[in-house]
Amino acid sequence: MKLGIESGVPLRFVKQPIAWLKAFWKFSRPHTIIGTSLSVLALYLIAISESGYSPLPPISAALSPLRSSFFPTLLACLCGNVYIVGLNQLEDVEIDRINKPRLPLASGEFSRRQGVMIVVAMGILAIAIAALQSPYLLTMVGISLLIGTVYSLPPIRLKRFPFWASLCIFTVRGIVVNLGLFLHFDSLLLSPFAIPPSVWALTAFVLVFTFAIAIFKDVPDMEGDRQYNISTFTLKLGQQKVFNLARWVITASYIGMVLAGFARLPGVHIFFLISTHLMLLGILWLRSVQVDLHDKGSISRFYQFIWKLFFLEYLLFPIACLIAPLA
Repeated sequence: MKLGIESGVPLRFVKQPIAWLKAFWKFSRPHTIIGTSLSVLALYLIAISESGYSPLPPISAALSPLRSSFFPTLLACLCGNVYIVGLNQLEDVEIDRINKPRLPLASGEFSRRQGVMIVVAMGILAIAIAALQSPYLLTMVGISLLIGTVYSLPPIRLKRFPFWASLCIFTVRGIVVNLGLFLHFDSLLLSPFAIPPSVWALTAFVLVFTFAIAIFKDVPDMEGDRQYNISTFTLKLGQQKVFNLARWVITASYIGMVLAGFARLPGVHIFFLISTHLMLLGILWLRSVQVDLHDKGSISRFYQFIWKLFFLEYLLFPIACLIAPLA
């Protein structure tokens, strides 16, 4: 790990607890924390819907192992999330001073030593908590941390290469998290080993959608990436081409889910699935035509909008599964 030049006096939790916690929140990259939390909730609810039990009172005793595992599972995933994004910040201090100067390591709110201690503690906690839950969760967390490590850490540092960087991101978010979480929750219900079509559909959607996030995330950060020789699709293809590609990839995600609805995807409320995804597709295009690619703020706002669409999927899809019996 390279040492960065510290600026200012680092915050101390004992002396400045509120300021330290605010800095830790920024260090955790809130949009990824929200995405991780919603993915855990979504797969938890889908596992319940596939079990045939109701998530509402009176709750079946068969759901007790699942309910007692929800918060430890969430905590393990959140700790793993902070490990991955924190490690990336430790290796990108100089770049972040240009692209994201408000991050705690780049601004000097945290020292490098504090960053290392947080990352190590979060990694250990993620593995330890997952190990106490199930082999599926431990495998999921372990693979995620391994991919996050080779993504950021020299000498491999896959983030230097556009293809491998994108592959890391959508493999974890799209495949490892969704399938791993469902198998973990499903195993607690003592269900037969089988991944239902609804989970495969969600996994496919998130896999494609996360590819769009992976290629679009560098569009606002061209300057820092160029100065530090970080090869990205944006630098290779240009902002306009990457913007259009990301928009069409997300469009493909929504069209795919709509087609799955027309094909009578089992385990979901078909009308709800089709109508909500057509509506979000329309909103995506209305919002995208307002983006000014010459304005970094406009690009960043659209990037955050894409994340909001990602969040919504993890809310809407499990609802479609839970209300399927009402169709």
